[in-house]
Amino acid sequence: MSSSRLILLVTAGLIVISGIYLAVTFNKLVGQEESVNLAWSELQNVYKRRADMVPSLVTIVKGAASFEKSLLEEVAAARSRTASLASSSLSAEDYQKQEEAQSQLATSMNRVIAIVEAYPDLKASKSFLYLQSQLEGTERRIKFARKDFNTSVNEYNTSVRQFPSSLVATLTGFKLKEGFKSDSGSEAAPEVQFNLK
Repeated sequence: MSSSRLILLVTAGLIVISGIYLAVTFNKLVGQEESVNLAWSELQNVYKRRADMVPSLVTIVKGAASFEKSLLEEVAAARSRTASLASSSLSAEDYQKQEEAQSQLATSMNRVIAIVEAYPDLKASKSFLYLQSQLEGTERRIKFARKDFNTSVNEYNTSVRQFPSSLVATLTGFKLKEGFKSDSGSEAAPEVQFNLK
């Protein structure tokens, strides 16, 4: 066998192996990106469940307690913002807006629940207890959905950054994704302040 024929076979073999590696790595990145998208969709479902419970919470509290109307309006407005921002898009801007709106909704709902503590009749009502239990379950679901989302983002980002798959990611346009981070100051316990009249 001549040396030029051997060089040609080795070159062809390297091209075939490189092509196979490129295809396998590309498919792996696509699968991981789809896992991130699925985890994001699941999180959106849990956020919707939370938002769907808000009208019930407001109705129960409004009917049994007479305190600042502005707080109930704040909760309703926060719910509207989350509904208007619900998106399957995973752009950094949409992601940030969605998280800010969800944070405001959670804060507003927590303020309502904290105020309810001053109303023993409402606190003991079966409707409120049931709703409170559902909300607690939903918050747990959100926690786990965020964890699953972060896990998917981590696996995807690791593949995008690791060599040699980073070469394929760069060539085919795969970009790093952003996961959940705690808000600055979240390590301190929240301070609840309200005025009861």
